[in-house]
Amino acid sequence: PSGHWEKLTMAEAVKKFSGADYYAWDSDEAARACAKELHVEVAENATKGTVLAELFDAYVEEKLIQPTIIYDYPVENSPLAKRKPSEPAFTERFEYFINATEFGNAFSELNDPIDQKERFERQVAAKRAEDPNTTAQVDEDYVTALEYGLAPTGGLGFGVDRLVMLLTDSASIRDVLLFPTMKPLKDVNAGNDVSEKAVSASQKNVEAEPEKIDFSNVKIEPIFEEMVDFDTFAKSDFRAVKILACEAVPKSKKLLKFTLDDGERKDRVILSGIHEYYEPEELVGKTAIAIVNLPPRKMMGIDSEGMLISAVHEEDGHEGLNLLMVNDRIPAGAKLY
Repeated sequence: PSGHWEKLTMAEAVKKFSGADYYAWDSDEAARACAKELHVEVAENATKGTVLAELFDAYVEEKLIQPTIIYDYPVENSPLAKRKPSEPAFTERFEYFINATEFGNAFSELNDPIDQKERFERQVAAKRAEDPNTTAQVDEDYVTALEYGLAPTGGLGFGVDRLVMLLTDSASIRDVLLFPTMKPLKDVNAGNDVSEKAVSASQKNVEAEPEKIDFSNVKIEPIFEEMVDFDTFAKSDFRAVKILACEAVPKSKKLLKFTLDDGERKDRVILSGIHEYYEPEELVGKTAIAIVNLPPRKMMGIDSEGMLISAVHEEDGHEGLNLLMVNDRIPAGAKLY
């Protein structure tokens, strides 16, 4: 016989595990006040739907051990899903969870170009309010394609790799991927000096030409015209930090958790949303730059004690990011001036 799957709307799940009642909020301000009472940090312009999703991440997901279906996601975190006709603040979307892990996502595709463009515009406005330097922009090409027409469409994404992780009790998805990203075997290659022996004495003295990088399609944010006085700048404490450990944050697709040596402590924790650009294991042992005198900020229930510095640009319509890493000869705690 099949097992029981509990079914809850997101609002029901948040009320069950946190006590917060979405339907008791009569305004966005009331929602933000509720989040503050529950010690969940949200943006100053967060809406009721955004707060509901943040409370779900903070209080609910880790408790969904038994197979559970969560449905009726707010419009704010479902930008491509069709609205519910009976309750337009929510969408025709569900996800299912096992052992506190999302295993799949399904929704009816939004095929209304006017609604889609309005959602994109609200997303961009919210990002710019939070970060004036963001490169987020409305996907006009997608909206134009919708204007030509999209038949009623639904989709289902099923995490087969995550299911195999569950069945094999694997701690990392890399353990079950058929073709994971391969890293150079430095210890093995170090002993292979065949290429060195094959190089003649004259060739050893020839320097390789530097790699030519094409920056012609790169866009950068305009430099601020407003000046910052020296005393204000000097308040920011930038330090070289050694990355002692790095791991993906459970239930987050973007966040990496760094354990850092800042020269005084070897247990400083900073979270950074750069998992799209780096795998944790390739960063361990590197020397990075962090600002260490920011107040702790709770993310996914973890206090982040500062911010790692990255360089961001736009290239061919996509955001590019490089974590600022410096020479390993620089000691932990070295201050930047």
